[in-house]
Amino acid sequence: MQALVFYAFSAIAIGSAVVLVSMHNLARALFLFFIVLFSVAGLYVFALADFVAITQILIYVGGVLVLMLFAFMLSNKTLLDQLQTGTAHFFALPVWQSLLIAGGFLAMLLYASVQLGAHPPTWITEAEAAGTTIAPSDSTVQHIGIQLMTRYLLPFEVISVLLMMALIGAAHLTRKEDRP
Repeated sequence: MQALVFYAFSAIAIGSAVVLVSMHNLARALFLFFIVLFSVAGLYVFALADFVAITQILIYVGGVLVLMLFAFMLSNKTLLDQLQTGTAHFFALPVWQSLLIAGGFLAMLLYASVQLGAHPPTWITEAEAAGTTIAPSDSTVQHIGIQLMTRYLLPFEVISVLLMMALIGAAHLTRKEDRP
């Protein structure tokens, strides 16, 4: 299973990067860049560089890419209009691509949530056996980080998607459009 997931992340990263550099539409290139960065973070996990993977997701995917996306959305209306061409009906290709990607990410998050709920990571069980765990009454940054990355991973990601939708809606409302 680990080899399958590793090769899937590798194929997604390489394939998305190749399509990214050959893409003419800047908006779609930004979304492909998101996929490349997320896949590389998955590869960091397989290289046992968990901190680098979390930093990749939080800083690059969560910060830099979102900043680039909103700067693009607020500055260039003609490229945004090009995104809407060809997606007027439900069976358009970009809709199926986005559904496939969203479904894949949802499946990975659900799988990780179930695995972490059933079998906590070995470093947590070893810390519990050694008696070096952080007590729940402690309000330290380490305790919050452990809880966010294990027990509350799925709710944290769902809230981040909802906040992203709110930011996209706010950016759309701030656009000046010609009204008849």
